[in-house]
Amino acid sequence: MPNMDPCKTPIPEQEPAVRARNFDEVTLGYTREQAVQEAQRCLNCKNRPCMTGCPVGVRIPEFIAQAAQGNFEEAYKIITSTNSLPAVCGRVCPQERQCESKCVRGIKGEPVGIGRLERFCADYMRGKQTTSAVPKPNGHKVAVIGAGPAGLTAAGDLAKLGYDVTVYEAFHTAGGVLMYGIPEFRLPKAIVAEEIEGLKKLGVKIMTNMVIGRVLSVDELFGMDYEAVFIGSGAGLPRFMNIDGEDLVGVYSANEFLTRINLMKAYDDDHYTPIIRPKRVAVVGGGNVAMDSARSAMRLGAEKVYIIYRRSMDELPARKEEVHHAGEEGIEFMLLTNPTRILGDDKGRVTGIECVKMELGEPDASGRRSPVEVEGSEFTVDVDTVIMAIGTSPNPLLTMTTPGLEKSSRGTLIVDENECTTKEGVFAGGDAVTGSATVILAMGAGKKAAAAIDSYIKSKQ
Repeated sequence: MPNMDPCKTPIPEQEPAVRARNFDEVTLGYTREQAVQEAQRCLNCKNRPCMTGCPVGVRIPEFIAQAAQGNFEEAYKIITSTNSLPAVCGRVCPQERQCESKCVRGIKGEPVGIGRLERFCADYMRGKQTTSAVPKPNGHKVAVIGAGPAGLTAAGDLAKLGYDVTVYEAFHTAGGVLMYGIPEFRLPKAIVAEEIEGLKKLGVKIMTNMVIGRVLSVDELFGMDYEAVFIGSGAGLPRFMNIDGEDLVGVYSANEFLTRINLMKAYDDDHYTPIIRPKRVAVVGGGNVAMDSARSAMRLGAEKVYIIYRRSMDELPARKEEVHHAGEEGIEFMLLTNPTRILGDDKGRVTGIECVKMELGEPDASGRRSPVEVEGSEFTVDVDTVIMAIGTSPNPLLTMTTPGLEKSSRGTLIVDENECTTKEGVFAGGDAVTGSATVILAMGAGKKAAAAIDSYIKSKQ
């Protein structure tokens, strides 16, 4: 019989005062007993509403049914039949807006902790996984640009179909935003590295320090006998507000700040990474990247960290869990507030940020109420560092160097319903197409593109 307790099984966490000063993982994961208890809350609905909220089609009721019996290895096999990065997704997917939002248990209580169970099954299998048999080669080659969530997912799915897949990654380490963007305390890098090793065991080859558009062009890839190319290059070009003072020393884009901490290991005292150790920090933005930046700044030793967001808490786009954790760790939310300029001293260093209060007016095109400036409400906050976390755009390098590859007015690649771009044989997905979005949506696009590439190559035989 299912466990009819309407409350989700609590997950162990580090104490806020302790974790706010270290980069160890915040949530510690279920014990075996907790995982079984939580899995038994699942009603195993026949119409599987939870699956409609999963971009990669994880067979959720099936894996949970196995977990409820303690069959975690079988549960893991079910998950990985559609999801190549379960330990990642279990940690960073916004389940509350996706699979768990469809859970029937959520109507009169809390939904089943699908993400927590996925994480547990993946962690349970760490060190226990047997080497996967390399699929029989089908004689066809595909190139993937970008070793982030979209590219890795496309590569894994194509490899399972027998394709000879090579991933070209611009950085020195594969993983994309999983490595350079999401902090260690949310997603340990060892977890990402292990999941990537799993793809390599399928035969996926990864070449790092390969900036496509500079080292090789897309057309040159086709000249190397690749029959299709998938672009999963992400959106790494930061946006700024174009206000006075953004050129001062102490102003970072969130991309640079997080890359220095994560990929360049500023969180590790054994690595020398040039970065300001801030004391008073303003983070502009309200998404997950803003939360990651603020919480990382606190862990670098900041005494005061502010989140400056121009709408209210109801409109804040970050995950509820991240907002909750940030609040517990002492981050101060300055809502209905917007920066107007950044102040500096005669040496060009940040000394403060000038802001204005906002109020919500009519909804904008996205359905969110538009913030309107409150006249005469200007005030100044003393800070030594400002981090801009207001979004990113795709790097224009590929469209600049690839004839026939068209982009939208926002700089994103134009694709059809099958993730096919305007250039023959070139497919794309993830942030390069959508702009900044979630890991799981990028993975969903990579999965869809892999199926489309398979159909495309087969149609040419």
